[in-house]
Amino acid sequence: MTDSTMNAIRVHEAGGPDVLRYEKVPIPTLRAGEVLVRVHAVGVNPPDWYLRDGMTILPPELRPEVPFPVILGSDISGEVVSVADDVTAFSEGQEVYGLLRFPGAVGEAYAEYVAAPVSDLALKSASLDHVHSAALPMAGLTAWQLLVDNSAGVVPPFQEMIHRPVNIDSSSRVLINGAAGGVGHLALQLAKWKGAHVTAIASGRHEGFLRDLGADDVIDYMAVRADQIPEGFDLVVDCVGGPSTGRFLRSVVPGGALYPVFFGPVDPAEAAETHVVVSSTQVQANGEQLAQIAALADAGVIRVAIDDKYPLSAAIAAHTRAEQGHIQGKIVLTVA
Repeated sequence: MTDSTMNAIRVHEAGGPDVLRYEKVPIPTLRAGEVLVRVHAVGVNPPDWYLRDGMTILPPELRPEVPFPVILGSDISGEVVSVADDVTAFSEGQEVYGLLRFPGAVGEAYAEYVAAPVSDLALKSASLDHVHSAALPMAGLTAWQLLVDNSAGVVPPFQEMIHRPVNIDSSSRVLINGAAGGVGHLALQLAKWKGAHVTAIASGRHEGFLRDLGADDVIDYMAVRADQIPEGFDLVVDCVGGPSTGRFLRSVVPGGALYPVFFGPVDPAEAAETHVVVSSTQVQANGEQLAQIAALADAGVIRVAIDDKYPLSAAIAAHTRAEQGHIQGKIVLTVA
């Protein structure tokens, strides 16, 4: 490369979407164990706007200091253009995707190039283009680590105990709240892959989409009150989470489980009384698991839905859309 600079989206101070700046920055220098990836597409995730606004979603005592100016983002799909001297796992010209450095450090993915740890990368699915591949890492790994394999350790302060996924098979009844979103639509497909009978909760306008992905039943949350949600589920995956996640305890059979994707208070006494295991996990970067997810995509087991895509320079519009909610799948930034 003759030019030592690249275009990127940086944040210099906390705030709304308008603080996102499209500007020139140095191309990153490789360190041991890294490859330089020319980015083709970037997935947009909630932690991106949490970081952008100064992590105000967290209580002050848990709020880390944001290292402004910072390049946002963690989900990428692109092409390896150079490798560090000690790297043998990937070579120039290979197409890769990954969740970078999450949750320990900023991935700096909203850029034309990124220095990526090889442990966070996998070869891109041959059946997916870069846009769909970039939408997959964080959401896919969240669903995978919740439902299939959580071999990673505990990440305090958000996770106090190791999450152990329950067994899902053809006898399982699974309820997924927020099923049309990024994590939800992938969790639905993984549960179906395991053989479960899956009920999806989402806006009624998503019913056709969810049934096409395999949902056996669809509940329109706009038409059904919280106290009308059916009971008798072995597992509830609440992809919305937050203060109201505890309402799903009554929907779970004794000995079943409730998995909130986003932290939300659940009365431990009520959970103990109903014999429901409440567990969650902080998603972590994992290249080996991404390789397994890519194989499922190539086998046609999972599909990735794109709500909308924007050029990198239009990150403000992408964040504005994301914060409006009611997303079907994922939002992606494309990089020229």
